[in-house]
Amino acid sequence: MLDDKFEYLLRLGDTGLVLSQRLCEWVGKGPALEEDMALANTALDLIGQARMWLSYAGEVEGLGRDENTLAYRRDAHAYRNLLLVEQANGSYADTLARQYLFDSWHLLLLQTLTRSADERIAAIAEKAIKEVAYHLRRSRDLIVRLGDGSQESRRLIQDAFDELWMYTGELFATDAVDAVLDAQRIVADASQLREPWLAQLRETFAEATLTLPDPDAWMQTGGKQGRHSEHMGYLLAEMQFLQRAYPGAQW
Repeated sequence: MLDDKFEYLLRLGDTGLVLSQRLCEWVGKGPALEEDMALANTALDLIGQARMWLSYAGEVEGLGRDENTLAYRRDAHAYRNLLLVEQANGSYADTLARQYLFDSWHLLLLQTLTRSADERIAAIAEKAIKEVAYHLRRSRDLIVRLGDGSQESRRLIQDAFDELWMYTGELFATDAVDAVLDAQRIVADASQLREPWLAQLRETFAEATLTLPDPDAWMQTGGKQGRHSEHMGYLLAEMQFLQRAYPGAQW
């Protein structure tokens, strides 16, 4: 059970950590100062959540690895983040589409985790839920504005959703880790989140005059088991450089 809990906590922590790194890549490059600051603030929220999940993961593992060791001293195959969040930023439309797909799922997940039989998991979810509710309001508003905006903005955001859609199936895929923790009432069945998530997306896409991709299309999976896209190695090379070059350095 401890191994399964450790794996699950890595999935939560790694996903927030990797997405925060992606968002940080926009700092100083955002299309407007307000957006630059908003992305940075979202990244800070996610890295704060990642710290809590990874700290708990280190305690559960019991091998002396803290949040920093788990974040900066593992190779790509040891990460358990969702494939969606490691995808390259691309255009601003690509980044916003990725963020909305993630935010709408993330809030639903945290709502279930607040009822976890593990009090520490429930407390972290409760702490994070207000931040994520704001993330979702912001990303949804921008999706509607782009979709119902100019012909060019609508084309860009529709293309972004079409390209990223193949990575959304993993949000609801379950395996033996989920089954064990579900039986212990530590987590809920992730597949049960799919229909509420799709209902949210249908409402947003309708308001944004966008076309929802086929929910039954082929999906890519593997990130939660350590099988990542070609983007992951480059992301970690940048994120981990200082800790790898100067192990144990403090400042």
